[in-house]
Amino acid sequence: MSAATILSRSSGQLCLRGSIALRGGYSLSRCQDSVVRRTPALSALARYYASKSYPPHTIVSMPALSPTMTAGNIGTWQKKVGDSLSPGDVLVEIETDKAQMDFEFQEEGVLAKILKESGEKDIAVGSPIAVMVEEGEDVSAFESFSTEDAGGDKPAPSAPKEEASKSSEPPSSSSSTAPPTPEESVPEPQESSSTGGRLETALDRQSPLSPAAKKLALEKGVPLSAIKGTGPGGKITMADIEKYKPTAAAAPAGGSTSGAPAYEDIPASSMRKTIATRLVKSMNENPHYFVASTISASKLLKLREALNASSEGKYKLSVNDFLVKACAVACRKVPAANSSWREEGGQVVIRQHNVVDVSVAVATPVGLMTPIVKNVGSLGLESISAQIKDLGKRARDGKLKPEEYQGGTFTISNMGMNSAVERFTAVINPPQAAIVAVGTTKKVAVPGEEAEDGSIGVEWDDQIVITGSFDHKVVDGAVGGEFMKELKRVIENPLELML
Repeated sequence: MSAATILSRSSGQLCLRGSIALRGGYSLSRCQDSVVRRTPALSALARYYASKSYPPHTIVSMPALSPTMTAGNIGTWQKKVGDSLSPGDVLVEIETDKAQMDFEFQEEGVLAKILKESGEKDIAVGSPIAVMVEEGEDVSAFESFSTEDAGGDKPAPSAPKEEASKSSEPPSSSSSTAPPTPEESVPEPQESSSTGGRLETALDRQSPLSPAAKKLALEKGVPLSAIKGTGPGGKITMADIEKYKPTAAAAPAGGSTSGAPAYEDIPASSMRKTIATRLVKSMNENPHYFVASTISASKLLKLREALNASSEGKYKLSVNDFLVKACAVACRKVPAANSSWREEGGQVVIRQHNVVDVSVAVATPVGLMTPIVKNVGSLGLESISAQIKDLGKRARDGKLKPEEYQGGTFTISNMGMNSAVERFTAVINPPQAAIVAVGTTKKVAVPGEEAEDGSIGVEWDDQIVITGSFDHKVVDGAVGGEFMKELKRVIENPLELML
């Protein structure tokens, strides 16, 4: 018997289904009169027989592709109705709270109906998104199949409502801060004053314009109060909006008279919401402190140039590759920087990691991601470079697996490719305790060697400013300073990276 077996019964008919295994944290759905054996092989499929007369079919539900995912957005469907599916085929792209990921199908069948079209957002995990049938079944029988026939959408997750607290004692009226009693809070009746005008109905109070004209005014940024309608009964027409020209007094504060909208609202993606939540939580819960160090990179740049010149095209090392390796060396020298604050089972511990897994910040079209180069201490520069290039490309394409960006023990964020950024500070990536922010390389004049006549010349040194952000719960100030000292030492003596 396969790892997961689903038995479904309808109208006296018994169907046996084989193994189902999909990538990600999925859960088997319970359908009408079905019995599901839960096993470590996870799934987002359920055998289902709708109340209407439909052939036997399988409902594909929105999977949980990450541990924190509660809802997802539908990207591009890679299969269309009538297409056959084999194990491992990509059915649809799904935007999770972390990234854009492929939903791989692990069973043979035919796509009979798409219940959620491309672009639909905030679909709760477990909600039906498609219908599958066996090879040879009549796909046309599912043309009228709806989400309700599949059991309906799952309710969207919502934050628990806080119950109003009840006072154990009634408030004392003698207190200066006590709320007023009901008798005190009742306002004195006042006589209303009449303007003498005609009483207006709700229709009279509506804006005198059509929905189409209202939409056009919003798009062009035209103030309706400044337009006198020429239509019947003073109604504002689309021609009135097209002819509108703002006066000098009505011109936007920025001086633009193009009629363009003053702003544009861009919906936040699921990933952007997750990034915002994590950053706010990090700043609120982790007491950050920052230590900056100016470091000479001249020797490192010369070593990089020599290695790349002798690589014969096999690799091309970047400055960031060296810095990732240098961070691992410094973490081994100062293990407190390679630690994390943990609260588990009612106990608080500081977990000191024995290997250095460096999260490398990568800018993607949907936000910042931190793919992980694991066990950097055991890797050479060539291997580190290859992994960073591969992880970075797949991060920008939204093709990372959860285990490739969740975790890590230390983070590096490098904006050195932007010549305008000399230095910056970075937000700690929880539960880690440290992150370094790397600025651009600048040529700085420094004193040279003393000449025979006693004069001191001037030399040019390539320098970078690296700023470490540390969680004071885990890393004391003196320890953070010691880490930066070790990092500076190994960068300024890069041959140690070869050991």
